[in-house]
Amino acid sequence: MAILKNKMNRRRFLQVTSGSVATLLLPRRPLSAVENQPEQPNILWISTEDINPDLGCYGDTYAVTPNIDKLAAQGVRYNNVFSHAGVCAPTRSGIITGMYPTTLGTHPMRCKGVPSAYVKCFSEYLRAVGYYCTNNVKTDYQFDPPPSAWDECSREAHWRHRDKNQPFFAIFNFTTTHESQIRNRSKAMLERLACLAPHEKHDPAKAVLPPYYPDTPIVRKDWAQYYDIITLMDKQVADVLKQLEDDGLADDTIVWFWGDHGRGLPRAKRWIYDSGLRIPLIIRVPAKWRKLAMPANPDAVKPGTMNDDLIAFIDFAPTMLSLTGIKIPEHIQGKAFLGEQKAEPRDYIYAARDRMDEAYDLIRAVRDKRYKYIRNYMGYVTRGQDIRYMNLMPTMQEMRRLNAEGKLEGPQKQYFEETKPVEELYDIVADPHEVRNLADHPRYQNVLRRMRHAHEQWVRETSDIGLIPEPIFDEMKRPGGQYETTAEPVFWAPKWQPGTAGETARRITIACPTPGASIVYKITGGGDAETDWRLYTKSLWLAPGRTVHAKACRIGFKDSKEVQLNYDDEITTTTRPQTPTEDPQHWRTKLDQTDQLERLRKLKNLDRQGRDAIPEYYKALKDQYASVRYWAVVGLHYKCTEAGEKKEAKDAIISMLDDPSAVVRIAAAHALCNWDNEKEALPVLAEALKSKTDKVRLFAVTALNKIGEKARPLLPQIKTLLKDSDAYVKNVAQATVEQLEGR
Repeated sequence: MAILKNKMNRRRFLQVTSGSVATLLLPRRPLSAVENQPEQPNILWISTEDINPDLGCYGDTYAVTPNIDKLAAQGVRYNNVFSHAGVCAPTRSGIITGMYPTTLGTHPMRCKGVPSAYVKCFSEYLRAVGYYCTNNVKTDYQFDPPPSAWDECSREAHWRHRDKNQPFFAIFNFTTTHESQIRNRSKAMLERLACLAPHEKHDPAKAVLPPYYPDTPIVRKDWAQYYDIITLMDKQVADVLKQLEDDGLADDTIVWFWGDHGRGLPRAKRWIYDSGLRIPLIIRVPAKWRKLAMPANPDAVKPGTMNDDLIAFIDFAPTMLSLTGIKIPEHIQGKAFLGEQKAEPRDYIYAARDRMDEAYDLIRAVRDKRYKYIRNYMGYVTRGQDIRYMNLMPTMQEMRRLNAEGKLEGPQKQYFEETKPVEELYDIVADPHEVRNLADHPRYQNVLRRMRHAHEQWVRETSDIGLIPEPIFDEMKRPGGQYETTAEPVFWAPKWQPGTAGETARRITIACPTPGASIVYKITGGGDAETDWRLYTKSLWLAPGRTVHAKACRIGFKDSKEVQLNYDDEITTTTRPQTPTEDPQHWRTKLDQTDQLERLRKLKNLDRQGRDAIPEYYKALKDQYASVRYWAVVGLHYKCTEAGEKKEAKDAIISMLDDPSAVVRIAAAHALCNWDNEKEALPVLAEALKSKTDKVRLFAVTALNKIGEKARPLLPQIKTLLKDSDAYVKNVAQATVEQLEGR
């Protein structure tokens, strides 16, 4: 505590003695304000990984979660909260920005996005009005967190490091419930589980399994351990809440508890069924903040309340801004559900699945309170694709073993069907596990059309870019694979003018010419040094003997080099620098000036027409956009099922082996291999394996994996990828080698 106190005292000393008007980064109230009466609420987020609402407070009698149940009794239990993706990174990308990953270009798992210039982490807006923002510790945003996002982002990050009376926004992320811990049988994990009391341990024999799982001891063991680690996490929640109580902050702090997506088991995590999307959300609002949270009806957030409104993860960011009195920027796609800017409840939530680790798929979903519509844009791909990390789960291994032995029954077989329907429709009320597809049922055609329309409207309005193949998009967002670097900040100072900082201080303005850049700074000198970067929002006063250090950042760019200005330095800039908010060279700006997305949507809408769409695919082979030509080749590949159709298509697709785009060539080679034209096709795939672009190599080795025995002539080349720099390329190469060598 002595070290912590000294850290805060040094920070305060530097703020006061430097005369910085950037004290808006501290509480907006004067330092003499009454203690423990903040103008803004503190906000604490407690997030956990990979769980559905499998908690006692949600009516789950198998669960043992007394601390979370107590929190729910003290607050609001939200019953219809959904992620926009079934896996962590795309999920968190949308949470931190308030925008859909399919708009930002952060939709494939473990990608590195380059969002538009105006996109910020919402925590930056909070920092700008005085909040101390901490994250402990997971980010996983599909981009590196910029230094402007957090005051602290580490395993030590805590609200206790803020300045006195400064409001805080703090996140604690628990990984105890992560997918990997369900299958963790290590000594350390077994010791942790052994510490559970007898009534806290879950008997595998009493588990109630979903109908899509085989009922075996192995599956039951995973299911029971999933609930055991939730109980371990429940104790962590209690610990954080106790810290809040011990600090005397519970009555000043709005607390959120939530899970980042569905449970970490097969057909849940990574999927956009409710088992992958529906999550728990509990919010405790102290009495003093209920009018702030729900101005028209404060009782709506009183203890023991339930809320059935549809809420999406991208609604979290605007809700935070609404609660803290910050105007929600127009670009944010979410809708606030608390605060002065509360919007009308949603009619629908939306979700997407794209590349998951090494496995490509393209699925979209829309859900209201009763029905779920799923659109499979790659229906020719089985649900049961190999994902090496997922295959480590004993339940997944058990499912694959029983499928190979022909012992799966009923809904258990759905996961391994060779193809998926173009459309799926489920009545969630009657069929909560989503195993009875109603898309072809005559009684539900009106519902199908309504939900289909909602989906199509959403992909248009949000400019969903999922139909652009990843290698093409990667080149669009980062040509040549090169990261852009944010320009160095520049300083500007008008002639000396008197002010509250003292007659000898200089007023300094900092700007960056990179569109959308944010600036962080710190001031040193006077026998002490400031180590924490502060968010720059207004000009500041620089006192004699002091030095201001600054660097600029932008999401998806490398940070600039640090620059500094001493009090005595001459400033040669003669005009006030400005930071542009628009970037005319950005991929999104350029894309929106074309009709590429419209052409893609038009072509893929032919999926429902079966072989009647074939003539349109031939026309699209000559399209100006490589992404359209790619889907035209894919369409011919999977729609030309009769001998005559294949023969006619071969000649057209052979010509695509010379296409300027690597992904078009790979798609053509894949089709031709399946049609017994390996002689022409395999050299194209062999060449693609040598590409400098990792996603081109991934496309090529994936095609080789899918053609099976026909890939054998390229086995030596495939083996070279076992040492590839990209983990996903290595995974597919390993699976292909094992397949060809019979292992």
